[in-house]
Amino acid sequence: MMKKIALFCNAGMSTSMLVKKMRASAQEQGIDVEIEAYPASEMDQRTEGIDAALLGPQVKFMLSNAKKICDPKGIPVDVINSMDYGMVNGGKVLEAALAMIEAEGGGKE
Repeated sequence: MMKKIALFCNAGMSTSMLVKKMRASAQEQGIDVEIEAYPASEMDQRTEGIDAALLGPQVKFMLSNAKKICDPKGIPVDVINSMDYGMVNGGKVLEAALAMIEAEGGGKE
């Protein structure tokens, strides 16, 4: 069952390197996952069908608004650990996202 993870940041650019690292880590581990980065301003339109939403540390002030969008849809949302973000640690961020999905009940069926 493929999992879909969306990362949201200011413009979707700073996160693109992290997305590449997360994809590479998923591939190494044989995890079927789709990961995309979007501008935080598009969160309303970009949460359809995703299993987890992650916010870049620079937009963590948007977490309460993000919860208003994601909670009714049963999508776990959190801020990416700023250390992992800064070090572009795709493996760690992927692990955190997958843990969020598991805690929520395994994602969308």
